[in-house]
Amino acid sequence: IDLKNYTERIRTLVHTVLEERERQIVVLRYGLDGYAPRTQREVARYLGISRSYVSRIEKSAIEKIKDYAKRQ
Repeated sequence: IDLKNYTERIRTLVHTVLEERERQIVVLRYGLDGYAPRTQREVARYLGISRSYVSRIEKSAIEKIKDYAKRQ
């Protein structure tokens, strides 16, 4: 039950805190919203951007979620 609550909290944060591109990358990378988890390379290919750009956006998005969660 705790894992389910935690997962739902993360999903809510992803959809409320992140901008569209950040949200897209996090959802694809971690398999949220019914997607299978993908590698950075797979996400980059899917979105037509570089793997390093995926990495930078992912890192920034995770930090944004952490910062928001700490303030709550």
